[in-house]
Amino acid sequence: MSNVRNLGVPGSQARRVWLKSVSALAAASAIGSLAATRAAQAASKTTTDVADNSKPLFAYVGTYTPNGLGIHRFKVDRNSGKLDALEPMRGIENPSNLVVDRQQRFLFAVSEVKNYNGTSDGSISAYAIESGTGMLRLVNTVNSRGAGPVYLTLHPNGRFLMVANYNSGSVAVFPVSNDGTLGEACSVQQPQAPAGAQHAAEGVPGSFAVSDHDGPHAHTIVPSPDGRFAISTDLGADRTYMWKFDEATGALSPNDPPFIASSPGAGPRHVAFHPNGHYLYEVTEEASTLVCYAYDSAHGGLTQLQSLSTLPDGYQGTSFASELVFSHDGRFIYVANRLHDTIAQFSVAGNGHLQRVGEIPTGGDYPRVIKFDPSGRFMYSLNQRSDHIAIFSVDTASGKLRSTGTYVAVGSPSDIAFASA
Repeated sequence: MSNVRNLGVPGSQARRVWLKSVSALAAASAIGSLAATRAAQAASKTTTDVADNSKPLFAYVGTYTPNGLGIHRFKVDRNSGKLDALEPMRGIENPSNLVVDRQQRFLFAVSEVKNYNGTSDGSISAYAIESGTGMLRLVNTVNSRGAGPVYLTLHPNGRFLMVANYNSGSVAVFPVSNDGTLGEACSVQQPQAPAGAQHAAEGVPGSFAVSDHDGPHAHTIVPSPDGRFAISTDLGADRTYMWKFDEATGALSPNDPPFIASSPGAGPRHVAFHPNGHYLYEVTEEASTLVCYAYDSAHGGLTQLQSLSTLPDGYQGTSFASELVFSHDGRFIYVANRLHDTIAQFSVAGNGHLQRVGEIPTGGDYPRVIKFDPSGRFMYSLNQRSDHIAIFSVDTASGKLRSTGTYVAVGSPSDIAFASA
């Protein structure tokens, strides 16, 4: 399909292969208090408590196999941010997204496939984290209730795990027992919607950024700061859905209104709540925009306030924005740009509005995820195509990133999660 390297990617990854083909063609063509705490957890998709510095810190890296070996495991040097490789957890196909529970006892991972146990669905696995070594022990695996699961997050109460299934477009909720065991899905929602526009109305000139506007494709789901609602994105339908969440049963039900539309062809991808809980930010994949919404915590509603390009002024051609993450103090937000291969930095004003600060090269190709370590002093860029993780230090006053010059070899890295154990 493309001369861009994509070894051994299965059918459920057709979209990723397709994106690479499009990219190659484009290049050729272009020669309160509790709420605030919970919001901070949702903003970084990390539900861990404050790290216990007396315990070893471990990093777990999800990958696309076979370039990746499964879930790679590292011991983290807290002073330098360096990652020392340990024996990986093998035997799981495409563990592309990970999340650690708040007590840092369990790690949950998707298997981004569409053939689990003879079905057309993917799967989710729970692993116990061994104290002292960080080794993983499989607890159990369940059907994800949709094809190609790509995103996991835990509800603030820790009793439910949410998943977005990209290929099928469904979102689902799973009960989590005290011993980490996952139950079968207690709620599944399969929105139906017409396909979004093929080209992004807000895209930069010359962009060929088009992907999967052929029907529903859920890309993320996160709980609201107070846990009463959930927000999910649908890249294929250009919609951001708002769900009511029943904290007793884990049931999702459509909110009123049930969704907000993005600009045509934008491809909403990931969202994060600001630590103050008043604003939700969304990165779009095809338009490469960062969108700010005011969040109505009483009714779970969203009102768009601002939309900015994640690319610098004057940029023309194709790029796919991928991830957004807040600084620990909420003063800055960072966005990864694939093909442009930069991390863009924005400042966040008290009214939620954004201002571009600048960008820094990722030091690699196709940054799928960027993530801070638990201290907020180091950022990791998972550069999927160049098969490595680049490590940056963070100036806490200005929020600016600086390359440490340290790289860690990992085949097709796709996510990173941390645990003190």
